[in-house]
Amino acid sequence: MPIAELQVYSVEEADVTGGVCVVRCVGGVARAGQVYAVGELRLGLRRIERYGRTVGFFDAGHVAKVHLTGAVVALLSRGQVLTAVPPDGHSLEELEEWLATGPPLGDEPHPRTLRTLAVGWMRDDQVPDGIRLRWGRVALAATDRCAEAEGTDGLARGAELAAVRGYLIREFGPDRGGDPAALCRELLALIDLTPREAAAEARAWRDLPRPCILHLRRIKNLLPWLALVRPYLPDADPLAESVDAWSAIRPQLP
Repeated sequence: MPIAELQVYSVEEADVTGGVCVVRCVGGVARAGQVYAVGELRLGLRRIERYGRTVGFFDAGHVAKVHLTGAVVALLSRGQVLTAVPPDGHSLEELEEWLATGPPLGDEPHPRTLRTLAVGWMRDDQVPDGIRLRWGRVALAATDRCAEAEGTDGLARGAELAAVRGYLIREFGPDRGGDPAALCRELLALIDLTPREAAAEARAWRDLPRPCILHLRRIKNLLPWLALVRPYLPDADPLAESVDAWSAIRPQLP
């Protein structure tokens, strides 16, 4: 998921405490409580209004009226892009501690926002490997918090976790990046069908009830991450055989 970005259409009100702007979301998902950067300065996204109603978020391609904190609002200009950043004053070390133990933070980051930011740092090859690995662990912890906060089901949660774990294994190898066999075992344990059963359902998937179609799609979303770490498994390993069986039917799934 891309980092949230807002493009300014107009500044409606502004004073020393903040103001109100009309903006278009041009990337990611903008959420109340996020912090946005203007150079070295920071703006807080306090409230979002769409069609006269307060909403918690809006995503790319949509326009909203946003209430921002920070005197710099008065200096914003049409076309300027604001980029979501980690809450000011929260270092990587503080976020690691918060995710590990749950202590309060002054401006607690939304789990989805934190996951997006952590994934961005994890993927930045200009950052030292050790720091990228630490951000990867933050991304995993934030993904768990997202699942809890959003009520995400096991398959969808597994796919999001696997996206991070698979990336770390591919980039840093199975020693530093994680255990490919453990990832495969955990993902396969989430699937409540055999490859043969899934293939049988997929043959007439257009006639299935919508929940069954979504279930097959969520299974399909797990399979690329199994395939990604398959090269690290010995061919004779039963896990490898299971991964190969699922990879063979993936094109049949909706």
